[in-house]
Amino acid sequence: MSSQYSDINEAIWASGKPTLEEATRCAQEKINDMLNISLSIAVTGDTGAGKSTFINSIRNLAADDEGAAKTGVVETTVEPTPYQHPTMPGVVFWDLPGIGSSTFLAKTYLKQVQFDKYDFFIIISSERFRENDIMLAKEIQKRKKLFYFIRSKIDNDIRAESYKRSFNREETLSKIRRNCQENLKEFKNAKVFLINCQVRNLSEYDFKLLVSTLMSELSEKKKQALIQSVPIHSLEILEKKVKMFEEAVWAAALLSGGIAVVPLPGLSLACDASILVAFFTSCYHSFGLDDKSLERLSERVNKPHLKALRKSPLVLGLASESTMRLQLSALVGQSVVEYLCSLVPGVGSGIAALMSFGCTYKLLKNGLKDLADTARIVLREAGLQ
Repeated sequence: MSSQYSDINEAIWASGKPTLEEATRCAQEKINDMLNISLSIAVTGDTGAGKSTFINSIRNLAADDEGAAKTGVVETTVEPTPYQHPTMPGVVFWDLPGIGSSTFLAKTYLKQVQFDKYDFFIIISSERFRENDIMLAKEIQKRKKLFYFIRSKIDNDIRAESYKRSFNREETLSKIRRNCQENLKEFKNAKVFLINCQVRNLSEYDFKLLVSTLMSELSEKKKQALIQSVPIHSLEILEKKVKMFEEAVWAAALLSGGIAVVPLPGLSLACDASILVAFFTSCYHSFGLDDKSLERLSERVNKPHLKALRKSPLVLGLASESTMRLQLSALVGQSVVEYLCSLVPGVGSGIAALMSFGCTYKLLKNGLKDLADTARIVLREAGLQ
């Protein structure tokens, strides 16, 4: 019991609130933010620059997957088109028509594409950033929203230069960066990222830098949506995800503890199970342990056995969507005791809350560690250090 008091005091401290009641309200908000936050990202650029390919890759989809954005050598986007993240419906990438066409004139573009609905803009070019791209960035800047330039198809530039006897990969990349900066000299410290937009090669060049930059500039809530949704291409990105979920364990457990105070038979068990299911399912998909993510990774690194590394009962249960995956039997007996304690005036409710918190807290911490360790094993085997 003393360790449970210590855990719950630590959770209240983490919430920044003085009482259990206030901390529980804070916990509800934090869990809602983590599981239901929205993020709308606008992606625009010239025809053939790689907009749709980037939107597919950052959602870890191939061009022929269900829900993938259409790609092609001609303009396929004639109006702003939303593409939801496959496991996080609140995260939406908007494929915007290229600016400067007869339908979308530069001077009225932002109004036509409904500027206010997007959290930030990504402007993609496969060559030089055009006058219309620069004009768009200026208008976004005036309205005080974030925007980023992506120079795509870097592999084509590298391939073209590689035939020269004097070829040096890093010097070629530096030259491309200098050219981009010169092209965008009207912007002080223009944020330009060299990206290979194909899903197989997304992690090359500046993708990690792009993610880090967004993490440092987005609000805390939007940052949570971003880090959950980006595909894992390195151990570094995985650890960012793990840390985010570790910081939310106290909130999920406090939410369970707060629910246990209500003297209604079965309520705590149902809510504990719901909290655990939502939390672990989010971790499972965010860590890239689902079938589709592992299949994509296996293809990319040519190691078809990666899925077989999922050996823990929790991970296998989540993969099969089994109700046994959360070891609910451990909660059933606990729930009965919680209910009896909650009927005792005064102290009873506090004991029920403490017991529910302790049980859920332990399950959450152990389950998160199990999922994170499995993901680390997969990434190391895939060679993504």
